[in-house]
Amino acid sequence: MAKKSSIEKNKHRQKLVDRYAEKRAMLKERALDEALPLEERFEARLALAKLPRNSAPSRVRNRCEITGRPRGYYRKLKMSRIALREYGSQGMVPGMVKSSW
Repeated sequence: MAKKSSIEKNKHRQKLVDRYAEKRAMLKERALDEALPLEERFEARLALAKLPRNSAPSRVRNRCEITGRPRGYYRKLKMSRIALREYGSQGMVPGMVKSSW
C-alpha cells in the first residue's frame, strides 16, 4: 500500500489538471500559432509558465486504484499487477482464470 500522502497529492494534481486543461490548451495553441506576431506568442508562453506546475498532465502519476501502487500499472484495468493477481485468484476479474498445472 502506498503512502496516503502520495495518493492524496496525486489526486490533487489530477484536480488541477482538470481545472486548467482548457486554459492550458488555449495558451498552447496561441503559443504555437505561427500566424500570430512573436510578441503575442511570447506572452502566451509567459502566461503558460505562470500556471501552477502541478496543472501539467505529465505530472500526474498512474496509480493503482486499489492499492495506490505506482509501478506495474495496467492502464486498461487501472490497477497494478499485484492487485490484478489477487483479484484474479479470487475470481473477481471477468474472463481471468487462475493458472495451475
